[in-house]
Amino acid sequence: MNRYLTLAACQTGPVQRSASRSETVERLIHLLERAAKAGAELAVFPELALTTFFPRWALEDPREIEGFYEQQLPGPLTQPLYDAARRLKVGFALGFAELAEDQGRRRRFNSMELVGADGATIGRYRKVHIPGSERAEVGVTTHLERRYFEPGNLGFPVYRYRGVRIGLSICSDRRWPETYRMLCLNGAQIVLIGYNTPVVLDEAPAQAHLRMFHNHLPMQAGAYQNTVWVAAAAKAGLEDGQALIGGSCIIAPTGEIAALALSVDDEVVVHRADLDLIGACQRVNFDFARYRRPAEYGLIAQRAGPLDSSALSHGKTS
Repeated sequence: MNRYLTLAACQTGPVQRSASRSETVERLIHLLERAAKAGAELAVFPELALTTFFPRWALEDPREIEGFYEQQLPGPLTQPLYDAARRLKVGFALGFAELAEDQGRRRRFNSMELVGADGATIGRYRKVHIPGSERAEVGVTTHLERRYFEPGNLGFPVYRYRGVRIGLSICSDRRWPETYRMLCLNGAQIVLIGYNTPVVLDEAPAQAHLRMFHNHLPMQAGAYQNTVWVAAAAKAGLEDGQALIGGSCIIAPTGEIAALALSVDDEVVVHRADLDLIGACQRVNFDFARYRRPAEYGLIAQRAGPLDSSALSHGKTS
């Protein structure tokens, strides 16, 4: 008999700067209720799901900046979401801005927490690939994540949920093949992703028609090449003057989109993921134990050629 886990991608429409944390948490609870009613066992929310995407601004007031971060999860304002998970018996992954105390200093991460169906925290991931810059640049869409976050320091952990191995990823991470490969090598069967992505980039307006294609392309390739299920939830719609794409989806290990959001508003897409499909896809092309050759990937070309051998140093990373 096949094994299944029913997944939900809980897309949110815009979360405006004026929205209170309590109001936003109520929206997330409503989405989780919709997911549970549709039979979901595990849901994923977007990146920075509790606030507007504040890295679009160069903020100066430390108190204002700190207000976007969570020093504790669950806290008084987020506890109702954890209570809802326990009531509904549905786990979730939540993207948030984390303010952590580490070795006597404050550190800021773009993080995602995995929570069980009992409302208890299972584990955490901190975004590794931090895009953008620290200062606004003329002609470039303002995206100042490096002003507010440092790269994650937890690696690519994989956690167990109802006997299934779950990996987490955030926004820009989804564009990098190393993300899926590391999670796969660590045993992931399902990868949960949250993202906030502008519809148009000022520096590349001619590629605007490719934004959704480039959103789905690396996730579908990552799912196919690493034989994992992917569930990805977007923040979408016009948020504080910036249009964000939707496209929340659930992708099979075959690389096919199994479920896709159709709006740029609050929406839940659900799919019953067949976990045995992972093994079937591995047998076709990607049986790592049989076919993968990590030792050879690090070899430097022995013969002199038009390409300097130093340019092949990236091959050292499997």
